[in-house]
Amino acid sequence: MAGNSSRRGAVRKASTKKGAQVGSGGQRRRGLEGRGPTPKASERTGHPAARKAAAATKRSENRAAQSKQRTPKAGAEVIFGRNSVLEALREGIPATTLYVASRTESEDRLKESVRRAVEQGIPLIETTRTELDTLAGRGAHQGILLSVPEYTYAVSDDLLAAAFESNRAPLFVALDGVTDTRNLGAIIRSAGAFGAHGVIVPERRAAGVGAATWKTSAGAAARVPVARATNLVRTLKEFKKQGVFVVGLDGGGTSDVSDLPVAAGPVVLVAGAEGKGLSRLVRETCDLVAAIPISSSVESLNASVATSLALYEVSKQRR
Repeated sequence: MAGNSSRRGAVRKASTKKGAQVGSGGQRRRGLEGRGPTPKASERTGHPAARKAAAATKRSENRAAQSKQRTPKAGAEVIFGRNSVLEALREGIPATTLYVASRTESEDRLKESVRRAVEQGIPLIETTRTELDTLAGRGAHQGILLSVPEYTYAVSDDLLAAAFESNRAPLFVALDGVTDTRNLGAIIRSAGAFGAHGVIVPERRAAGVGAATWKTSAGAAARVPVARATNLVRTLKEFKKQGVFVVGLDGGGTSDVSDLPVAAGPVVLVAGAEGKGLSRLVRETCDLVAAIPISSSVESLNASVATSLALYEVSKQRR
């Protein structure tokens, strides 16, 4: 019966009352907006592509770190070539890293170099020939390269004192204006071969010991000390005060290098640059100037060749 409130279902509960209700707060609208573009597979956490990308990034970082480790520090020098590296290791030079090209044909010098590096605690890095080409400045590295600290020059006074303490008459080579590092290397090699106690070079406008010097000297730079003179003329005068004869090498010399009257005593041979020869002040400082007889068709000898011949003649006369 209509209006009978006692009938079951005739009374509507408050919770089911029709009419205005509290709003959704924009949830339905936001739900319809979507979540934007789907991210790339490599950007989805846990996706195989993302794991692969992360691994590639890590490998790249590792290669960069290794490349940084392999690059010699600023101020460092590099010695390359199997003879030069082996001689340096034999002399115990404080090297920082030994680089060996992968798949390099092994032979006695290479094996000994690696063994000595391990014994001396020098880090060993196997690398590519391309990287060695870069480190060696495209030089003939023969698959092996040694990074060493910047060369430490000797003091001329110390060299002279050590020479007088030896059981041989002091013998030195001084260079006046020689700027080619390969010439310096060849002269150091000859100095070592003929028993010279050291080489003296000017501090300015002259070649210093570098990678090319090490290479040309075939490792002799590890045995023959090189001193730098702030003023070559002053250093030569100091040697003269200590009883050392200063012999200049010049094509216009008045003496023959094969018959030096002072060869048996303390001697310093002074070689000038090819073409220019000895400078005026250095020439005036010399006790005598000796020449090497050559054919008139040849203007002059290379500084390293002239020095080698002079060292040989002095060595022969001393015997």
